[in-house]
Amino acid sequence: MKLNTIAPLFLGAALTGAQSLPNLFPLPNGSGLLETYNVNNEPISLKGAFFQSLGTNGRSCASCHLPTEGWSVSVAELQLRFLLTQGTDPIFRTVDGSNCDHNINTSSVEGRRQAYSLLINRGLIRVFLAVPPGADFTVLNVNNPYGCGDSSTLSMYRRPLPTTNLGFLSTVMWDGRESTPPTTQKITYPNTGQLLADLAHQAIDATTIHAQGAAPTAAQVQDIVNFETSMRTAQAYDYQAGLLNSSGATGGPVALASQQFFIGINDSFPASFGFNPTGAAFTPDIFSLYTAWANSQNGARASIARGQTVFNSKPITISGVAGINDVVGLPTSFSGTCGTCHDSPNAGDHSVSAPLNIGVADLTSPLNVSYLPVFTIMNNSTGAVVQTTDPGRAMITGKFADISKVKGPVLRGLASRAPYFHNGSAGTLADAVEFYDKRFTIGFTAQEKADLIAFLNAL
Repeated sequence: MKLNTIAPLFLGAALTGAQSLPNLFPLPNGSGLLETYNVNNEPISLKGAFFQSLGTNGRSCASCHLPTEGWSVSVAELQLRFLLTQGTDPIFRTVDGSNCDHNINTSSVEGRRQAYSLLINRGLIRVFLAVPPGADFTVLNVNNPYGCGDSSTLSMYRRPLPTTNLGFLSTVMWDGRESTPPTTQKITYPNTGQLLADLAHQAIDATTIHAQGAAPTAAQVQDIVNFETSMRTAQAYDYQAGLLNSSGATGGPVALASQQFFIGINDSFPASFGFNPTGAAFTPDIFSLYTAWANSQNGARASIARGQTVFNSKPITISGVAGINDVVGLPTSFSGTCGTCHDSPNAGDHSVSAPLNIGVADLTSPLNVSYLPVFTIMNNSTGAVVQTTDPGRAMITGKFADISKVKGPVLRGLASRAPYFHNGSAGTLADAVEFYDKRFTIGFTAQEKADLIAFLNAL
């Protein structure tokens, strides 16, 4: 490992006993320095309910959401944590940290290494959900190499999403289950507390399921939600380009804290859909952070600026994307950009709840997904059969049309939280770029790939 890879791992261990983190404290990663900004302009407390064990298995929210890892977890950090604790850290619990929760042996280090292999090697937590009553599909077969092959309660494996920059969310969780009525609320414009209510419900579920505890108190839930919504996190320094808010650039978390957002802002669906309440036209110029560096004599800064241009303007033929190309009123194929699916200005997630299937869970994904289970699912009406490594949103709605659909995450702080995609199939940002290039036959040049990676690392 390089020094700049090892450093944040040991720093994360050192922070375990700390009481607070100075506001905007720089935390190293492989690309540069990440900062978290507390909008209350005070130190970031590390002793509130978010960091307390509220259940029975020693876990806290911070078991899976660390400041050093962009408020998620990285594979590198998990591997070090396993090494330092021999697999006994609270994140390594059989309730959902292991590949399956039965017919496993965690009495030895090697047994734990095998039981938690997806968490150690891909950063994946096991999500177990029952097929919704009245679903219009039938799960015909589950081929799970780790066990947990039940076809009525499915085990899927997903990355912990960051618990920062939450004010940009249009739905909570990969499959949107924490923003789905009647249990929770869909986040709509003008969002009068809907996001906060969903985050509160998610805090309760995290405690009762992941931490195996009783429901937290109202005060504890409020403390968690207040903490999560106070943070903005972004890359602040690049080892090659220097400070990301210098010479006219607006990188870093402070500028992010003043970024405007509302549900539907710059939505890329046609205006006739009415998703943008202002009626303003969509612009693919999603990011403007590094426009001032377009003519920089610094090679690294110029590369980042070129990567921003690639993100904003490189043509992409969008076809075969469930959630877009199968929507009534939209063409089955059209030319778009990265911003078609990542339309929130300077944040990069979708500004409305729009779960999509871009092929990340497909057995034919350009990336290796052979480590995941395969679900064979039949449409009860048509008899059509599909195979996927994750049914996604369909496990919430019960709709065959929603199979493999998931949301896109906020794109800030990417450099600290590899691997990428909901199933961890992209080990690096280079892998993620390669996925898009092959899946959509984009035709990136080598220079465009390098510039796009430099830009993504600077978010």
